[in-house]
Amino acid sequence: MTSNQTEIIADEKVPTITIIREFNAPRDRVFRAWTDPDLYAQWVGPRSLTTRILRWTARTGGEWAFANDRDGQQVASFHGSFHEVRAPERLVWTFTYDGAPDGVSLETMTFEELPGGRTRVTGLSVVESFETRDAILASGMDVGVTEGYEKLDELLSSQA
Repeated sequence: MTSNQTEIIADEKVPTITIIREFNAPRDRVFRAWTDPDLYAQWVGPRSLTTRILRWTARTGGEWAFANDRDGQQVASFHGSFHEVRAPERLVWTFTYDGAPDGVSLETMTFEELPGGRTRVTGLSVVESFETRDAILASGMDVGVTEGYEKLDELLSSQA
């Protein structure tokens, strides 16, 4: 396991969620884990689910979609578009849960190089309302994010 902690911040003044996490791997490898569909499917989400990539074109103007399964049954699906893919420093995409298609989030991921070959990832999600933001927070997303980042730690250390 890792000693890196995931910080999830809900701003009181604007409907945003900021997630900050450091990884013990170089920025280019961490960025690739976000944009390579085979790698992304291995780490995103909670340990209780598997991820199937349905569409994935990780370039500015591209699109993506994936589904989460538990015991062979689909339990959720998501889709969006890649607004900006600027390796290895920035990724901007939309993120929509298909179960709430009017709730589009605009997410900006920044990948900051740290000393010692480490990387800090900061994700900023902007949503339409505080109600939407609070529903996301109440959905158990913290478990999915935390366990997903732990799986990403494992994936990155296995590639070392």
